[in-house]
Amino acid sequence: MTRRESAAEVFDALGERYESLFGPVPGQLAALEWLVERLPAGARVLDVGSGTGRPTAEALARAGHAVTGIDVSGAMVEAARARVPGARFEQADVRTYAPEASGGFDAVCSFFPLLVMDQPDIEAALDRMASWVAPGGYLVLATVPGDIRGLDIEWMGHPVTVSSLSAEQHLRRLAEAGLEVLHQHTSSFVPADPLAGPEEHFFCYATRPA
Repeated sequence: MTRRESAAEVFDALGERYESLFGPVPGQLAALEWLVERLPAGARVLDVGSGTGRPTAEALARAGHAVTGIDVSGAMVEAARARVPGARFEQADVRTYAPEASGGFDAVCSFFPLLVMDQPDIEAALDRMASWVAPGGYLVLATVPGDIRGLDIEWMGHPVTVSSLSAEQHLRRLAEAGLEVLHQHTSSFVPADPLAGPEEHFFCYATRPA
């Protein structure tokens, strides 16, 4: 049986290549534009699965916000620190991360970091991220939706086990966590590499009522 790779191993190997293939996702860029228009000056933002720091941390830091990025991949954290010196990056797992910020964040961003884990971990991560959103703050997330658990696939040449939740399951989980969904939609994206096929992306913008 082929050994399945962890998220850290996969993204350590992909490194900066991931940015060129998955950085320019139109739905993600639109979500960032939407968020930047609504954040107060100097907002505290957490970027979960920050990757190379682009486009999320870079766009938010450029807008003058205090950005912390976390990622399980040490290679990604090193790349992000070099690319976005105006933000702070840590190697950390959303499942165990303990934020230093008291009172929560004005926004939490989560663009595709939860797929290489089991469904119960995804649910727990959603609960944790929602709990970090301060009153009046936002959670903006994206994922590849589907009621999928423990599916063995090869992605970008790497054997991984992936799981996800359906769009409806995400919406229900966020509502149970006390967030109000402001917008949600699905769209298709084709990465610039034949090793990665077309993907359906689910985007959701939510807030914690003040």
